[in-house]
Amino acid sequence: MRKKAWKWWITVALTALLSAIALTGCSTTDKGEGGTSSETAKSTNTLEKIKQRGKLVVGVKYDLNLFGLKNPETGKVEGFDIDIAKGLAKKILGDENKIELKEVTSKTRIPMLNNGEIDAIIATMTITEERKKEVDFSDVYFMAGQSLLVKKDSPINSVKDLKKGMTVLTAKGSTSAENIRKAAPQVNVLEFENYAEAFTALKAGQGDALTTDNALLWGMAKQDPNYRVLDETFTEEPYGIAVRKGDKELLQVINEYLKEIKENGEYDKIYEKWIGKKPQQ
Repeated sequence: MRKKAWKWWITVALTALLSAIALTGCSTTDKGEGGTSSETAKSTNTLEKIKQRGKLVVGVKYDLNLFGLKNPETGKVEGFDIDIAKGLAKKILGDENKIELKEVTSKTRIPMLNNGEIDAIIATMTITEERKKEVDFSDVYFMAGQSLLVKKDSPINSVKDLKKGMTVLTAKGSTSAENIRKAAPQVNVLEFENYAEAFTALKAGQGDALTTDNALLWGMAKQDPNYRVLDETFTEEPYGIAVRKGDKELLQVINEYLKEIKENGEYDKIYEKWIGKKPQQ
């Protein structure tokens, strides 16, 4: 009996050992040569993902005339930023139509980028040191300056004309709110979800002026000739294309693209098409 029991225990032990080896083998096979699937996912950079997907996903504004505005007749988003985005899609994928445009606001664009909903932000985004902590920026693709939009008969001709008790409107999450508080600390600042809402509020008499970059204000004034943009600017607002921190390969391609279109004249064509004049050299 003892001999039979000994043989039985040996059989059980060998079976257990072989099972363990088999499981280890399966685990190694699942990893593959490149390691675990999660490790492989991490090693796949955004540029590779765009090429594998066959589509570039860009965050753009839908409410800014001249830069990113959804045309109610066609349902398409049009503007300076849109043409830049399409050109980038052509650079990466060989076809400007291999692109998906997702709506962002000043408040939502960085979270949407960092959670992977979009590959890049092309949405009149000013390059700042604070934002550089959260995203990486391309070279400057548009230079703007903050100004004010007022009624044509308004006595406001400079930021210095803003008096205590006046209200200035702008959008949440923008640098414009910070800048106007510094330039005119005596005024009330009322922030809206986007510039379309802020402009509607201005026309409804909820403020004395609307502030953001002059390039955006030109689009609003074009929509309604009862308003004008001040010639004066009180900041410099360099726009950059934002990507996730560490997306070096994608950033390099973007900067190559911007350099190419500035050298071959395509940038000037886009600028003149939307802004109505050639860019200052």
